[in-house]
Amino acid sequence: MLDGHPRILADLRARLAEPQRVYHGQAHIDALLEAFRAHRATVRNPDAVELAIWFHDAVYQPGAPDNERRSAALLRVLLEGAVPAPTLAAAETMILATERHAVPDGLPAALAADVALFLDLDMAILGAGRAAYDGYAAGVAREFVPVVGEAAYRQGRAAFLRGALASGRPLFVTDRARAELEGPARSNMRRELAALGR
Repeated sequence: MLDGHPRILADLRARLAEPQRVYHGQAHIDALLEAFRAHRATVRNPDAVELAIWFHDAVYQPGAPDNERRSAALLRVLLEGAVPAPTLAAAETMILATERHAVPDGLPAALAADVALFLDLDMAILGAGRAAYDGYAAGVAREFVPVVGEAAYRQGRAAFLRGALASGRPLFVTDRARAELEGPARSNMRRELAALGR
């Protein structure tokens, strides 16, 4: 989708190489793009999903409350008029949905299905094998500890993990992701929580 926009692609790659990123960098985007290709046949608007993958972490400062909104705004600034308006709007909806990792109410069924798939692709690392999950957890820690400090990070991360595990809500949106990833994800998160000593 972005092959015809080399300057935008170069800008995104430079952003993804920023020094504050450990997990939220190019490797994360590449993994999502690879997973997306495996599901492409089921996607209603593949261009929108691909744009959402590239842009959802385009603005990333650990701990900032507006990364998602700023990333969505950057998408619109850089691509408005360059891609069809419905595709741009769908990608923007997907990026904003990562703020709460939930499909917004009232979306048309086709868009809701694409948002659900995109969210599950983004969260699939939770249900990855032990080594991949541990690499993700270590990467997130390396992003946040310099900003908030070790003690505050451990406390906040433990609170996030406990809350997600105890919420009574599935971690994933689609039936397929729930069947394949929910159990391994909960096991990984419980293991991380125990390692945090919280």
